[in-house]
Amino acid sequence: MTDLTGAVWRKSTRSGGHGGDCVEVADNLPGIVAVRDSKDPAGPTLTFAPAAWSAFTAAAARGALVQGTGA
Repeated sequence: MTDLTGAVWRKSTRSGGHGGDCVEVADNLPGIVAVRDSKDPAGPTLTFAPAAWSAFTAAAARGALVQGTGA
């Protein structure tokens, strides 16, 4: 398990001030970027290599991510 004790969490600037569905990111830890649901800060987190997170956010900014239909 990754130690996230020193994580500094921040919400997306696109998150509204009304609560709801927000993602928080901690990118101040060496070698990882951590992501969690702001409604459940004690809940599970996802961790990514910084290069993978950068590729994901770049693809999102380009609109290159397509929502799946689910199964």
